[in-house]
Amino acid sequence: MPSPRGFPTNPTKYCAADSGFQRPPELGPQESSQLPAGPPLGSQAALAVHRAGNLVAPCLTSSASATARWRASAAGKMSPTPQLFSLPEARTRFTKSTREALNNKNIKPLLNTFSQLPGSENEKKCTLDQAFRGVLEEEIINHSSCENVLAIISLAIGGVTEGICTASTPFVLLGDVLDCLPLDQCDTIFTFVEKNVATWKSNTFYSAGKNYLLRMCNDLLRRLSKSQNTVFCGRIQLFLARLFPLSEKSGLNLQSQFNLENVTVFNTNEQESTLGQKHTEDREEGMDVEEGEMGDDEAPTTCSIPIDYNLYRKFWSLQDYFRNPVQCYEKISWKTFLKYSEEVLAVFKSYKLDDTQASRKKMEELKTGGEHVYFAKFLTSEKLMDLQLSDSNFRRHILLQYLILFQYLKGQVKFKSSNYVLTDEQSLWIEDTTKSVYQLLSENPPDGERFSKMVEHILNTEENWNSWKNEGCPSFVKERTSDTKPTRVVRKRTAPEDFLGKGPNKKILMGNEELTRLWNLCPDNMEACKSETREYMPTLEEFFEEAIEQADPENMVENEYKAVNNSNYGWRALRLLARRSPHFFQPTNQQFKSLPEYLENMVIKLAKELPPPSEEIKTGEDEDEEDNDALLKENESPDVRRDKPVTGEQIEVFANKLGEQWKILAPYLEMKDSEIRQIECDSEDMKMRAKQLLVAWQDQEGVHATPENLINALNKSGLSDLAESLTNDNETNS
Repeated sequence: MPSPRGFPTNPTKYCAADSGFQRPPELGPQESSQLPAGPPLGSQAALAVHRAGNLVAPCLTSSASATARWRASAAGKMSPTPQLFSLPEARTRFTKSTREALNNKNIKPLLNTFSQLPGSENEKKCTLDQAFRGVLEEEIINHSSCENVLAIISLAIGGVTEGICTASTPFVLLGDVLDCLPLDQCDTIFTFVEKNVATWKSNTFYSAGKNYLLRMCNDLLRRLSKSQNTVFCGRIQLFLARLFPLSEKSGLNLQSQFNLENVTVFNTNEQESTLGQKHTEDREEGMDVEEGEMGDDEAPTTCSIPIDYNLYRKFWSLQDYFRNPVQCYEKISWKTFLKYSEEVLAVFKSYKLDDTQASRKKMEELKTGGEHVYFAKFLTSEKLMDLQLSDSNFRRHILLQYLILFQYLKGQVKFKSSNYVLTDEQSLWIEDTTKSVYQLLSENPPDGERFSKMVEHILNTEENWNSWKNEGCPSFVKERTSDTKPTRVVRKRTAPEDFLGKGPNKKILMGNEELTRLWNLCPDNMEACKSETREYMPTLEEFFEEAIEQADPENMVENEYKAVNNSNYGWRALRLLARRSPHFFQPTNQQFKSLPEYLENMVIKLAKELPPPSEEIKTGEDEDEEDNDALLKENESPDVRRDKPVTGEQIEVFANKLGEQWKILAPYLEMKDSEIRQIECDSEDMKMRAKQLLVAWQDQEGVHATPENLINALNKSGLSDLAESLTNDNETNS
């Protein structure tokens, strides 16, 4: 049987001899790995097998097993099975490498282990993080020194820089250490944190670790005592100030809240006080001074300020107002504050401090490097009262508290309640007292004048920070504007002379006869805009004339018929008052429940200020003119009379007739649905609604609000009876 497409009749021969499917036994592993994965291109039989598949498969009985063995071997040599990631093995190797890196003080063992282990980067990073925490836990349990602990954290920082562990690992380790170690060792650890503030602020660490650092510092502050660990607490606050930018929301007092927990405790029981008794005994017997306690040139001095319990109580009671300034807006609290402040400041004024020998000695100690000790809280013991009032630094603290309090009371704070407003009397007292406080500061030694000016400058600068907080604390970092390409200068073609008005007639051509006429009515466009004929805003006298007459009790106009009750009138009245009346922007404590009530009050004010209408004396010529006008009115035709605008009387009369049918007429007077709904909301009386409709139509049409147009609208709406009645009334009145 002939083979199809010229295939050889004995393919077995070619399969065994030419194809090379069976791997020769003499080839080594390196040479066998270079064998092709498919049949060789030079063998026709192999190509036939590769293309025809099962067509010649029965012919390959002699070499089938050899081919299978060869393919399996070739597949094993070219694509070996990848090793799987083992968490216990990786953790063990990372722990061992971490110990080795600690001993060598080098991160290379960790880098080598990270590159040798199989698995993805995330798997290896997470395993290394666990290894770090495990080694750190062992060091803490074994009570190792802080140096070993910090060495592990330094390795973690290097690992983040090399990209072999997550960015949050150093911060997690720091949190674990500070939670487990006592406070004395936490001081050493926090010194390391302070020195690396530049590292924490870098792009690699900041976004990943800022929340960890903030939580760590807050947890540490909760463990510390504000009175015993004052310096440590201050270091933490300074570190946070250096770490976070000024616009960081977590570090800002956005709502201007006060530290109400800072309560000054003093003796509030007068019976337990020994101030008056002790002061008398000291004055009579003097103070016993041991030998060598004071210098030879220094004599024991007694306090020259008479101190009793009332002064002691009033003085320390002021700290509650400095703690919570909002109390000053309450009437009773303000009176108490005023009374106590006047007495305390009177003591400061009466007993001024001189630059005595004691103060000179204090200055010499400062110049020679003597330590100046500050306390976080005032000492309120009665025994120290006389010494405190005689101390210049103590006086400066109290006077500075006054200035800070006054600045808050006078300042504009965004979150301050609208009820917190000072009266004129309070503002005047604060202004006078501020001058007195600055005067006392300048008289207080040493360098009082210089200190007073410095404080004033600092408080003035504080106004800028208040404004910044009121604006929502925007960031100080300005983003760079994208580099825009320079704009190409476009040359404009020169316009023809006749268009610019430089021709013989100097007329500007607008391309249309009517536009050209309108444009050239006035040669100067600005003068045309300033023309008096373009002034459409009425004066206060003209607009409120009707309302003033209605507000007069002698005219006995009912409230429902007054113009101020019309919403359209009220809206236009507010706009006119805002443009022409100074009363609109004046603050007032009077509260108005509705707009008509407010307009009624404004109308009464305007009636008192505006001049009354002058009554002209009628002469004979005026009477003749009136007679002529009457004759002209009699000779007027009905068509001419119907072209005049409707009057208020006509609207009043016709509104009573229109009544409930006002809503049928409204669409034909070109009233919008929103205006119709507004009329329905303003009043429930049908006659009042009809009147509002006609008044709104009159305001909308102006001089075109004539009886003729109203009659046409009535006919179109199907209200022919009312149209005929209006026609008859118009002819009768004329």
